[in-house]
Amino acid sequence: MQTLILRNQVKSHLLGQIQNGKLQVGRTINLALLSRQLGVSVTPIREALSQLEQSRVICAVPNRGFVVTQLSKKEAKNIYETVAQLEIMAVEGSQYTDSDIEALRRQQIRLQQSHTPLKRLEARFDFHHILVRNCANTVLLQILEDLKTRLLFYEQGYGNDASFYENVDNQNEAIIHAIAENNVPTAALILKMNWMVVLEYVEKQLTT
Repeated sequence: MQTLILRNQVKSHLLGQIQNGKLQVGRTINLALLSRQLGVSVTPIREALSQLEQSRVICAVPNRGFVVTQLSKKEAKNIYETVAQLEIMAVEGSQYTDSDIEALRRQQIRLQQSHTPLKRLEARFDFHHILVRNCANTVLLQILEDLKTRLLFYEQGYGNDASFYENVDNQNEAIIHAIAENNVPTAALILKMNWMVVLEYVEKQLTT
């Protein structure tokens, strides 16, 4: 259990470093330095790095170790389209109570009131977590979690642009309304549009 906690702490630290621009594309991750900085052994660090490699946030390069991977339009398109389809499956397989709907409304308010790019980005992903958390398919949810780790990497640094969230906010409200009306097909349609709006924006930021 302790190793699991340490691994998750290391993973969160590395994602924060990437999101803050302190770990840049192509840069090698120094395991020994990271161990000293965090005061943990190399074992949970290697486990965290292996998880991030599975999510394609980093990759192992012979004779160099783990490095932050380059972003590409092709990969972005593949991941966003896959996440959209998996979330639709999760929503279709979920039952929503009044408390779930209220939780989505509260989270949408938090998203709109977040004043820093990182907080707003985290709030957006938390909204999607609440949206699918009742799905009984744990394998589907694990795949979603891994893919969204990579999406966080794509979207970091884009949150300063207000247009990045304008359409997303409106669509989140529409998703909540559709779920409250027990109109899952409409919620699924808007959900797909939601991810495609973000994909279109991200693709414009990428050069390859």
